[in-house]
Amino acid sequence: MELTTRRMRQNAMMSPRQVRGTVLAVLLCSALAGCGSVTASAPAGAGASSSAPATSSSSGQAASSAPAASASPPAAAAAPGCASVSQATSVTVHRVIHLVEPTRAGALSKTQHNTALVQALFSQFCAAISHPSAARGAIRCPADFGISYTGTFYDGSTTLAKFVYGASGCQSVSLTADGKTRTTMVLGAASAAAPKLRTDMAAVLEVPTLAIAQPAAGSGASK
Repeated sequence: MELTTRRMRQNAMMSPRQVRGTVLAVLLCSALAGCGSVTASAPAGAGASSSAPATSSSSGQAASSAPAASASPPAAAAAPGCASVSQATSVTVHRVIHLVEPTRAGALSKTQHNTALVQALFSQFCAAISHPSAARGAIRCPADFGISYTGTFYDGSTTLAKFVYGASGCQSVSLTADGKTRTTMVLGAASAAAPKLRTDMAAVLEVPTLAIAQPAAGSGASK
């Protein structure tokens, strides 16, 4: 009975060759499992790398579209000459007297900011120069005291036009805008086109209409 038990125990024990086979099988399975995990993770890595350019491309498009959204339209420029009558906001006027004999008339200078008065005067100048002088030969101009007015029309701080207005004797108008000067005598068609020229000049200077073409005593303070 004892002999039989010993033989059964020896048969149950694994031989060294079987042990080595088992260990090799375990190692081989582990190696194969490890290779499988690496192969499975490779596509995930490739997918992540391929999605990166798409992200940078979309961000680049957003960046390129940003300047277009922030661009603002350019400010409108002042129209040249008589096309800018409605844009005039102020006018500066200075009286000039060219008399041979001394006069006690004082200086007169005025800056007018009433846009209605400014644009009315500007419009009268433009209406006058739209009719060039047609007279030929000598023209008699009575009561010519040599009084003229020089001034500048502005749109804010932008110069629109400069003028010289000969107010006494035969009236004349010279308007310079955009580098061009147009001059006319205020006679005939020009006078009919600008009938309120002298009245509008008086309103801008805030003096009586009769004082425009005559030397006025006293002084006009600049305002």
